Amino acid sequence: MKHTLSVLVEDESGVLSRISGLFARRGFNIDSLAVGPAEKEGISRITMSVKGDNRTIEQLIKQLNKLINILDVQNVTNIPCIERELMLLKIAVAPALRSSILEISNIFRAKVVDISNFSLTLEITGDPGKIFAVQQLLNQHEIVAIARTGKVILVRDSNVNTESLKRSLEYKKSNIYG
Repeated sequence: MKHTLSVLVEDESGVLSRISGLFARRGFNIDSLAVGPAEKEGISRITMSVKGDNRTIEQLIKQLNKLINILDVQNVTNIPCIERELMLLKIAVAPALRSSILEISNIFRAKVVDISNFSLTLEITGDPGKIFAVQQLLNQHEIVAIARTGKVILVRDSNVNTESLKRSLEYKKSNIYG
C-alpha cells in the first residue's frame, strides 16, 4: 500500500540526506518527494509517498523521529487532505493535430505555457488522479518530456474526505442511472 508522510524538519543542510539515507538503508524507495518552506521561518515541510505495509511504515516513522532536525512526522494516508501536484508536459504535435490537444487541455483546465510550430507545452495542476488521467489521454501523442513535482498535501481542518464523497456520489449515480 502507498503511504503519504508529512515531515516537519529544521531547515538545516543535510536533513534530506539523512532522511534519504534512512530510507536507502531500509531498502525503501521514495515514490514522490516534495520539499519547501513551512509556515514558520527555519522550518521545512517534506511530503513523501512510500510503499509499505502499516507495520513497516510505523517502524519507519519511529526511525525518522529519532533523526536530529526532525520536528514532527505524520502518516496522513487515511486523514482527509488536500493534495496537489504539478506536471509540465511537452508534446510533439503538427499544427493540424493541435486542436485535439487543446480540447483535452481545456477539459482538464491545463494551461498552455509554450507553443512552437512543432510542440506544445502544458502546465497541469491538480490531485494525483487528475494528473494521471490527463497523462493517459495525452499518451496517444508523442510526449517529448515530462517534469512532475512531488505531491504536496495539507490536512483538511473541515475533516471532509473528498475521496469518500466522490465514491459516494459515483455509487448514487450508478444506482440512479443503473
